[in-house]
Amino acid sequence: MSELRGLLAEVAARVADYRESVADGPVFPEETDIRDALGELPEHPRPAADVIGELAEAVAPALVATTGPRYFGFVTGGALDAATAADMLATGWDQSAFNVVTSPAAAIVEDVAGEWLKDVLRLPSTASFGFVTGGQGANTVCLAAARHHVLARAGWDVERRGLNGAPPLKVIASEERHATIDRSLRLLGLGTDAVTPVGADGQGAIDIDGLERTLDGPAIVCLQAGNVNSGAFDDFAAATEIAHRHGAWVHVDGAFGLWAAASPASRPLVAGVERADSWAVDGHKWLNVPYDSGYAFCAHPGSHAAAMSLTAAYLTGQGDGDVRAPSDFVPESSRRARGFATWAALGELGRAGIAELVERCCALARRFAEQLTKAGFTVVNDVVLNQILVSFGDETDRVVEAVQRSGECWMGTTTWHGRRLMRVSVSSWSTTEADVDRSVAAIQAAWASVASRG
Repeated sequence: MSELRGLLAEVAARVADYRESVADGPVFPEETDIRDALGELPEHPRPAADVIGELAEAVAPALVATTGPRYFGFVTGGALDAATAADMLATGWDQSAFNVVTSPAAAIVEDVAGEWLKDVLRLPSTASFGFVTGGQGANTVCLAAARHHVLARAGWDVERRGLNGAPPLKVIASEERHATIDRSLRLLGLGTDAVTPVGADGQGAIDIDGLERTLDGPAIVCLQAGNVNSGAFDDFAAATEIAHRHGAWVHVDGAFGLWAAASPASRPLVAGVERADSWAVDGHKWLNVPYDSGYAFCAHPGSHAAAMSLTAAYLTGQGDGDVRAPSDFVPESSRRARGFATWAALGELGRAGIAELVERCCALARRFAEQLTKAGFTVVNDVVLNQILVSFGDETDRVVEAVQRSGECWMGTTTWHGRRLMRVSVSSWSTTEADVDRSVAAIQAAWASVASRG
């Protein structure tokens, strides 16, 4: 066996051992400072096997079991087996997914996976797409396309002339929008002052009447599929009709919530979402693809490409033949071949498997809510998807800290409608009813511990 083959076999074995044991260990590590174990920069070359062994041993105590069944923070899905293996292949193959010349394999797989994603998410078949790093990247790409499209209709070429002297561009978004919307606006030069906030109802869905009152002149309307706290959905049919009547672009931040379209049971939550102009989705949330993975979709491919594409004298393969150039639809030229893992995840689950995954996580979220309510705690949101918000009164932060320290499970906190709350997100393929029950028991134990100390 060659040294390389032996090294890669050892790495594969380490990965398999970790994934097979991740359900049994603590979800969050007790030790987080591993700096000393990483040592100093070596003066001379060393064998690759020694370096990898040292790295694995050094970082093992500080790994977070995000790929395990009882991690309920930040809407983080675990990584499916096929997607994990495909990502390992992608690393070994080391393909640049710039265009069909740099890697026909990467470009074509991404092309196929993008079409499959539109099918699963029930988006227009004519929509363009780009594979990005996550929700932040997807929102930025979509809003760049929106900026181009809206200003072009106002007679302004923003790619050539920039924003100095451009017509004012209003961005209308819920007061409960995700923070990535604001960062995208900063990156795009629009700034957060461009936002006209619209109120939300008691569950976090945008106020439709308030939306209509704000529409005048060139505008981008940002809607939400899955409120980041409550999981609530905006009324897409009503909102898009109003926005389009006023000539506005409609963007949907659907990082995790747009996956509701994959299941007949939850599909009514996204009724009318296909009428929007752009959609942002995460892959490492509900599709359970390894980090990093996200998708930007656009109903106006010309505007999408105009905002993202580049040309240079040395380039070949941009727009040649029947295979799209992936880099025409994203900000990066040097691109990891993310399509392999996405194709593998979709291939492993199929339409029925994705629907079952969504339905099962939603059922487990309801189980969480029912058991916590039965235990005497207050669930403050309507559990319409996979998000649960729980109040422990003035002791919420202490209860959550005690749960995290226990290592039994991990969930974070949030502030919503002026209240400190535990935020539970169920989105991993490996979570079972037993994991929910074990986590509820850990929460009850944490409450009892905090209450006994006063």
